[in-house]
Amino acid sequence: MAESDYTTSIPPRVMIVGAGLAGVFLAILLDRAKIPYEIYERAASVKQLGAVMSLNVNILPVFEQLGLYDELMKISFTSPGMHVFSENMKQMAYRGNEGLKETVGYDFVVFSRPKLYDLILSQLPPDKIHFGKKVLSIKHPLEGGVVINCSDNSSYLGDIVVGADGAYSAVRQSIYKTLAAKDELPFKDTQGLMIGYMTMVGTTEPLDEDTYEHLKDSFTHFSFVIGKGKPYTWSTFTIPEKRICWGVHTQLTTTTAEDRAFRNTEWGPESNEAMIKEIYDFPTPYGPLGQFIDKTPQDRISRVFLEEKMFETWYHGRAVLIGDAAHKMLPSAGQGAVNAMQDAVILSNCLYDVAYNPSNENLTAAFQDFKEQRYAHVQRQFDISKTMAKVIYGQTWSERVLRQIVFGYLPQSILHKDTIKSAEYRPQCMFLPLTPNHGTCPVLPQKPSKRYEAEQAPSW
Repeated sequence: MAESDYTTSIPPRVMIVGAGLAGVFLAILLDRAKIPYEIYERAASVKQLGAVMSLNVNILPVFEQLGLYDELMKISFTSPGMHVFSENMKQMAYRGNEGLKETVGYDFVVFSRPKLYDLILSQLPPDKIHFGKKVLSIKHPLEGGVVINCSDNSSYLGDIVVGADGAYSAVRQSIYKTLAAKDELPFKDTQGLMIGYMTMVGTTEPLDEDTYEHLKDSFTHFSFVIGKGKPYTWSTFTIPEKRICWGVHTQLTTTTAEDRAFRNTEWGPESNEAMIKEIYDFPTPYGPLGQFIDKTPQDRISRVFLEEKMFETWYHGRAVLIGDAAHKMLPSAGQGAVNAMQDAVILSNCLYDVAYNPSNENLTAAFQDFKEQRYAHVQRQFDISKTMAKVIYGQTWSERVLRQIVFGYLPQSILHKDTIKSAEYRPQCMFLPLTPNHGTCPVLPQKPSKRYEAEQAPSW
């Protein structure tokens, strides 16, 4: 469509940039809300990377709303707790989840990240995702709407663009460039992401359950090992299909983290060899870590920086950011994907209410409402993730002391109290029938949808 021919569509046409979990989850919700969408992904195809992932009460009610909860449980194990070991394999602590399900209503569930992605992706028509579309910039034509410009010289016109394109979001960079040129970008948003850790993860092929007895169980065995005299921690999870997810996390020195050449290194299977050699003999409850590395296809071993930043600017014009594009969390508390999905839930609620009057003013109000509903909750989980990273990954003197306090002296009841407090926030799609509270703890009230209430009201 030519820009000069633009007229606002009702409902608005949403262009989602990024086909990661945040983008495809938002697409499912927009589909249920009957809001048209297209997804533009820079990669040429889906990449099956990533290891273990966890979801909890903060998002599971939405899976029930979507009719996906039972399917999720088929690819998941419940998690009874976490074993923490020192490098000599002496148990430092066990943090269990006993009694939490009765209170919050759900188990903690773990699974292979690619399995969840496949489940969500299966809900979308294949022609809705356009691969090989690397977005370079966005612009707001005078005629209205919003345009995304791609590296293959293609461009697309729509009513809304959602940046779900990760920590180094092209949509965010384009928004910030526009605001900076007008001297309207907050100073905090001119600063880069903070990098403190690096991780290598993988998932094995199916293993022999007679060799690894834990694989016979229908729940996950989750173990963390804290390195001694080295900046490493490492973990193992058993997951369905007789597989083990493993991960190694290293704390970077300030000099290394700030080394621009190191940060821009291209990592592939060959460049992982030096790190694999270093970690190969790290002990686990099953023997050396190397046995699991050997049983993991090399193209499914990934190494990434663990970055963090809470951005202040989440929207501008007809463009809005969700997930890592707006707030990049450390994975230590397992909240990054949960918060990205919660963003999708709240944004879809806000768009649903203005879908039949998507003026510039109403969209700005919807984006503002989205941020106001989400920011404080995201900030809390951002801070928790930062603290948990120090407890689990940290190797400085103060972080070792903090770890000793948490694992050695802090009563489990205190940790459960914090978990229950976090469980109170569990936003749902307000344009779908609500999932009832399955637990005994209170649930925070949620802003209702005026449009949905009007549609459901009886006509006399």
